[in-house]
Amino acid sequence: MSLSDLLSILPLAILTGWACALLLVDLFIPKGRKSWTALLAAVGLALAMGLTLSQSGREISAFGGMVTLDGFSTFLNILFLATGLLGIAIAYGYLKRMGLERGEYYVLMLFSISGMMLMAQAADLIVIFLALELLSIPLYVLAAFARPRADSEEAGLKYFLLGAFATGFVVYGIALVFGATASTSLAGIVSASFVDLYNPTLMLIGAALILVGFSFKVAAVPFHMWTPDVYQGAPTPVTGFMAVGAKAAGFAALLRVFVTAFPSLDVDLVPVLWALAALTMVIGNLVAISQTNIKRMLAYSSIAHAGYILMAFVPYGQPQVMPDAVASALFYLVAYALTSFGAWSVVIALEKPDAQGLEISDYAGLGRRKPALAAAMTIFMLSLTGMPPTLGLVGKFYLFRTVIEGGFIGLAVIGVLTSLISAYYYLRVVVTMYMREGEPQVEGESWLDLTTLGAAVAIVALSFLPAALFALASAAVIRLF
Repeated sequence: MSLSDLLSILPLAILTGWACALLLVDLFIPKGRKSWTALLAAVGLALAMGLTLSQSGREISAFGGMVTLDGFSTFLNILFLATGLLGIAIAYGYLKRMGLERGEYYVLMLFSISGMMLMAQAADLIVIFLALELLSIPLYVLAAFARPRADSEEAGLKYFLLGAFATGFVVYGIALVFGATASTSLAGIVSASFVDLYNPTLMLIGAALILVGFSFKVAAVPFHMWTPDVYQGAPTPVTGFMAVGAKAAGFAALLRVFVTAFPSLDVDLVPVLWALAALTMVIGNLVAISQTNIKRMLAYSSIAHAGYILMAFVPYGQPQVMPDAVASALFYLVAYALTSFGAWSVVIALEKPDAQGLEISDYAGLGRRKPALAAAMTIFMLSLTGMPPTLGLVGKFYLFRTVIEGGFIGLAVIGVLTSLISAYYYLRVVVTMYMREGEPQVEGESWLDLTTLGAAVAIVALSFLPAALFALASAAVIRLF
């Protein structure tokens, strides 16, 4: 292993080593002092964040082209590490309150983030598969972390079984692509397609199977059926972490693989991607209308937002549109991450043991009893809808612009119409908070309150200064081979 190889994965290696060491250190931390484990996990994430920021602007192809460091991976790694820090902040008080304070929670989170980072840097299908497993297996355990609660155990089992099933599609797809091109390297696959040294039928089927596997990970319709049950049954901080981190990692792999390895298949795959995006937006928003449980509503909301991000993915085979498409997707992932963590932090503040306080009706009277918390939740609901003055509006503007530039005006119209539909169930929460009588019981926790306030302020502030964030996303171009 050369120095260049080591530098390319240094933040990832540090974080993985830190997680292994923390697993041992946690054995010596008394049961009532697991806050030390949370603090040490945050220190590890911060250290990895600093190393990642120091690598900005570097481009390295390492380990024989199996791993790459570029602007795309650096941008996403920062997002994943920030997701981890926010995940610790919203989980800290919740785990104590629910009697779930066990040190392995934070270790499992670190391992999952390591998988996400490897996913963003992977330039070989085998490495992508390894990264997928590394990020997924800890999430299966975290989903069932509230044992012996039946709904949590059910969530973990469902996520594991369907996740393993989806992984089978990915592995079979990789095998077919290898059979078609004699390579698992993304550079080797695209090289074979350029010189016609491949079997186009096998390659198309393999790419389609890989698309199915990652559509499960991002919860795209019709591979979304696991999402509501898993999101509802898992501990709420795990749900918030999954909704952002796992989704972003899935899109990282989709963008990297299809933009770099399968541009020659765009004629065949674009209609499929168009249909996936449209169905995901329509079904996610329509089914969310009937939900009365806030976690299930946000689960279907997460499905719908996967459809919006997929819109930017549709014109992936157009070189003139592709840079803006990638930038739009990355920008929207940041907007969604801030909004989603903010919304989940409010849900955690109102949640009680035994899954109480999770109905939308439980938010009645929040505007009178906790006006600051209600105002923050209003900002999050407006951002998810795509209304001013929020970052969600700017994110949707960039997505719709990209789709129109790619010539898919009909898809943009569907996106606008489904956003109007989403206003019904998002604003229903706002109406309940301010126009219904009630006495909600709210848990006050410093880190949770800080996360809620910080997310709300960032969503509004960045909506007035979106150019800087979009410039960073635009600089995070995928390194082509």
